[in-house]
Amino acid sequence: MKKQIFAVLAAAVLGTAALSGCSSEDKNTSEKKTATLTIPAAASLTDVTEDIAEKYKEKEPNVELRFSYGSSGALQTQIEEGADADVFMSAAQKQMDALSKKNLINKKSRTNLLENKLVLIVPKGSKTSVKTFEDLADSGVKKVALGEPKAVPVGQYSEGVFQKLGILDKIKKKANYGSDVRQVLTWVESGEVDCGVVYMTDAKISKKIKVVCEAPKKAADPVIYPVAVLKDSRHQKEAQKFVDYLKTDEILKLFESYGFQRIK
Repeated sequence: MKKQIFAVLAAAVLGTAALSGCSSEDKNTSEKKTATLTIPAAASLTDVTEDIAEKYKEKEPNVELRFSYGSSGALQTQIEEGADADVFMSAAQKQMDALSKKNLINKKSRTNLLENKLVLIVPKGSKTSVKTFEDLADSGVKKVALGEPKAVPVGQYSEGVFQKLGILDKIKKKANYGSDVRQVLTWVESGEVDCGVVYMTDAKISKKIKVVCEAPKKAADPVIYPVAVLKDSRHQKEAQKFVDYLKTDEILKLFESYGFQRIK
């Protein structure tokens, strides 16, 4: 009888230990489970980063990437106002510089990731005679879609080109300003404007527009995309690992397939 009681108690102890072990394993799995990285990214990065998120999920199943898109200026403001974010992907140095001056990024993590080009586009069925950026000053062009220059990098780059060409004042009189580059693209696609200035990468994703030309090299500043980990990120290690991943040959090739260029 004593032997039977002992056997029952031993089984109970082993069962409890096993359950405790399972519970501990479940807890460890749960703890490893998910770190969510919030990534404010320039609107022009929308399509390629959706692909990157899928690839990264396979590589790092315990890390979830959550992108929010908009103009780099608007995203900069959100970060300055305390928005929860881990990595910032900007379409211009200006916005990243502003965050750096306020000590809001991890400066060692900052890297110039990509380059883009500025292009002039018209609706696909357009019969316009516009052939160059200089032609936008002609009286036959009534509406030009541009990014809002104070907050939207494509607008800043565009104004820089027109300034160097000596036609900025004329362009301002016919400008329709979009809140980000995708709005500029949409206006041109719909024919609401005669033409617009976007990035090459945005032009590549649309079948409703035609690229007229690239911005003249003599007037165009380099379009650089910097990336950095934000100083207040609660996931510094995971955020830096993601930034490093963006610089791998595999992902740089993916960027190139969307029309971006590697930094030379």
